[in-house]
Amino acid sequence: MIEKRLLQIVVAIACLVPLSVGGESILRGPSFLGHPPVVPTDLDSHFRYISGIFFAVGIAFATCIPAIETKGPRFRLLGALVVCGGLARIGSLLSVGPPSTGHLFGLAMELGVVPLLMLWQAGFARRYLAASTAGPASTVGR
Repeated sequence: MIEKRLLQIVVAIACLVPLSVGGESILRGPSFLGHPPVVPTDLDSHFRYISGIFFAVGIAFATCIPAIETKGPRFRLLGALVVCGGLARIGSLLSVGPPSTGHLFGLAMELGVVPLLMLWQAGFARRYLAASTAGPASTVGR
């Protein structure tokens, strides 16, 4: 099915963001963002911890790709985590001002792309289920 393959490809491409940025942030810490090489230890620790979670979310989204039509609950949970992060980023924007371009890109992913992917996955899963249970050719329940 073409739609399934297209959805899988788009999700795989989107997974590259948390995997690459999260991985690089784990390895380099806040210096990845151009900050001084030495930052307070607690800030470095917290930054790398959050980066580890970001990386793990990318892995978890990637596990949805093979049978994406059956992964609705997992996909929605992961999406909700990302949207919550985006809402937290809005809090930062309102309290301390706009972040760098890279973080604005992240905000667009968190509050734009991910919710659209959640809607696409849910719609596709409904259509896939309806098609697989319709008609005499169905093998569901046999």
